[in-house]
Amino acid sequence: MVLIHQEKLESNFDGTIIDIETIGKFSNQYDDSRQYKQIQTVIFGFIDNRGLSIYCAKSIDSLKKLTNKIMQLLGDLKRPYYAFNCNFEMGVLFHNLNEVILFERELNEERYESKRYAVSKLNIPQYDDPFNDNGALCMEAWLKGQKEKAIAHNRSCLLKERDILLKRGFRTPDTLDFIDE
Repeated sequence: MVLIHQEKLESNFDGTIIDIETIGKFSNQYDDSRQYKQIQTVIFGFIDNRGLSIYCAKSIDSLKKLTNKIMQLLGDLKRPYYAFNCNFEMGVLFHNLNEVILFERELNEERYESKRYAVSKLNIPQYDDPFNDNGALCMEAWLKGQKEKAIAHNRSCLLKERDILLKRGFRTPDTLDFIDE
């Protein structure tokens, strides 16, 4: 089963901001897409000029259903795609979907800028984030069955990323080599 959270809201930008929540560990010995091979998407959220939508796998058994839903959604989402860390989203989606999904616009100022720093610097509200920009706590909550908190975190991430885009714009994403082995 996949839980769905949707909100109507207006946002003044072209394209779609995508933010995912995941479980799993980085493979830090790689500097290409393989570093994301052991990471699984558990929440797929997006915001565009029509509203905000979040799709959350209810359990480990629901991950395949979420993956199928993501493939369906990506066919309908408006480009360009934005993410706060494009390499993360592209790398995880590549290994989860077995397909290269390119993001055209990066929301962090530099590769290792934290979202917490950007939110603070730009004076953006927390939007009731239960984890204060700490994605590791979201992963733990999802694994403990606290889906509502995980969804609330993804919602706040999407709203913060929208505000980052509107306040300071975007840059061209860093390159990522896609390697499947």
